[in-house]
Order: sequence, then structure tokens, then C-alpha cells
Amino acid sequence: MQVGMLHLFENPAGRTEQECVREQLNIMCAAEDLGFDHIWPAEHHFTEYGYLGSPMVGLAYVAARTKRIKLAQGIVVLPFHNPIRVAEDIALLDLMSDGRVMFGVGRGYQPGEYKGFNLDQSKSREMFDEGIRLIVDCWTKESVTFKGKYYQCEDICVRPKPVQRPHPPVYMAVLSPDTWTLAGRYGHNVLTSCAFGQSEESLAAGVKEYRRARREAGHDPAAGRVAVLMQIYVGATMEDALRDYEPAVMWYYRTIAKYVAAKGQVVSTYEAYQGARELASSADFESLRRGPGMAVGDAHTVAEKIAGIRERVGFDDLLCWTRIGGLAESKVTRAMDFISSKVIPQVRHAKAA
Repeated sequence: MQVGMLHLFENPAGRTEQECVREQLNIMCAAEDLGFDHIWPAEHHFTEYGYLGSPMVGLAYVAARTKRIKLAQGIVVLPFHNPIRVAEDIALLDLMSDGRVMFGVGRGYQPGEYKGFNLDQSKSREMFDEGIRLIVDCWTKESVTFKGKYYQCEDICVRPKPVQRPHPPVYMAVLSPDTWTLAGRYGHNVLTSCAFGQSEESLAAGVKEYRRARREAGHDPAAGRVAVLMQIYVGATMEDALRDYEPAVMWYYRTIAKYVAAKGQVVSTYEAYQGARELASSADFESLRRGPGMAVGDAHTVAEKIAGIRERVGFDDLLCWTRIGGLAESKVTRAMDFISSKVIPQVRHAKAA
């Protein structure tokens, strides 16, 4: 199992924007020395929830300061971008980093972001479907002609091409049953989470459906990778971890509640985000930490929980959501050290379902 980190670039009150950006960049660069396999900065717009508009720009900074760690996005919200430009940017980053890029991509879920870009969120699935197919064409074909409803091009040669062949691995953000099936049919990898209200049972069912869809589409069912995002925090003791992590987590849920849980608001076309709305509006830390989306405590407690979920669900990679709610950089790097030295060795080779 590979272990990575999600980075939200949130901005709680009391910090300047420059301080927030510097801290996140420092933490991402530190992940290589601490033994993590990949980093996943997230794209968000217009609010304190997160404002890294271009994960590729942040990753270009990290690429210049690291040698080994893989560079992913958690995620690029594809309907906000021209797919041809995304293909060019990802390919350039792959060249700059000597082939270390993993392409994390999805539809997003915040209505305010779609409104800010003057886009109809109900069209996001169609836009995503066209966009991801066009990106793969740009990476793999010398001449690209595409005739879609939202995107069209005629006999263009897209440069540069990525180092990795046939292209960087694609991780599709998945929560709804239909998207598990779609990712399997495409033959792409999967990025999912229990942190947004998805149960362990629905996650296991999704993984099973993904493997089935890969098999039916002619892809090796075992070759696709499933990455699962969890809120992970390790302290010297359980009490130490809870004291640090609880206020940061609750800031996150109170903040997201403003943007996805407003009464009468349509969150997205993902049915699964109905659970996220309920979770955000009624979040209780004790309930959260007992659920499958969070592992917090001493190293043994955290490792045991991760290994148990992996054995029951069968995922391949873990994404640690450790820097949350503006948690101080020093506390985050200390928790990362604990994860690296005490948790990863226990879960790296844990049995998968």
C-alpha cells in the first residue's frame, strides 16, 4: 500500500494568505523526507474552505524541490477548465518532474464554485465525460479531432506529450455508484473517501462494482488502484491527538456546512453528497472519530483502524488528511513524523480484502 497526503489550502481567521500558502508548500515538500509516497493538493475557489485555484502551480513548486515523491491533484475540477489546457499543463509537469505525475480529476461538488464560474452544475457529468476522453486523446494521439457537445477541435497536435506512456495514471474522484462503474469502464484508478458520509459498507460495495466494471470492459480487474482518503492524526498519546485535532476538524465541518449544507440547496449531482450535507450540518466529533472516515489517536490505535478497514474493504492506497482546519505547521509535521515512523511500517503491507 502507498501512503499520500491531501492538502486543502484552507484559510482560518487569523492568518494571512501568504502564511497559509507558505505553510502548505512547506508541508508538501516535507512529505518526501518523511517517507510519504505522494501529495494531493486540492482545487477550490472563492472561500476560506480552500483557495488553491491551480494544483499544477503548487505542484510545480514542489517538483523543483523534490526528487522522489509523486505529484497528484486532489482533485482538478475538470468542468472548470478547457481539457486541452489541462492536458498541456499535466504533460509539462510530468516532464518537469521526470515522470512523477498522477492525474487526480473529478467533477467537484460545491454549488458556489459552479456559480462563480457561471456553469450549470447539472451538466457536470456530461462535461466531465467529454473532458476526460479529450485529455487522454491529447496525450496519446499525434492528431486530435474531437466532436463533442461541450468541446470540439479539428486536427490539432497537442504538445508537449507526457514522459509516462501511454500517459500519467488517472485517478477519478468517485462517490456515487454510477461513477464507480464509469471509472471501471474507462480503466482508470479511483480516488474516494469515507470522510463525506460514505459508509464502510458502501465503500466495499463500490470497490466490488469497480472491479466488476473493469473486468466487463476488458481491463485487468486487479490492476486498477483504489485510493481512500481518511482524516488521519497521530499524537504521542490518545489525549494529545484529540486535543490537537478536534478543534481543527470541527472548524472544517462548520465551514463546509456553509457551502454544501444550506437548507434547500442542491449540493451536486452526486447522490452520495446527501450524506455529506447531513454530516456537515450535524457533525459531532465523537461520532466522526468512531466512523470509517477518521483515525485519530496514538500510533497503534491509528494503524489498527486503518489495517482493519483495508482488510474489510480492499483499497490499495491511503491518503492522509492531516493538515485540516489550519492546524499549526509544527503540529502537522510532528503528526506526519509519527505516521511515517510508526504507522506506515504497520500498514504498508496490511492484508487487503
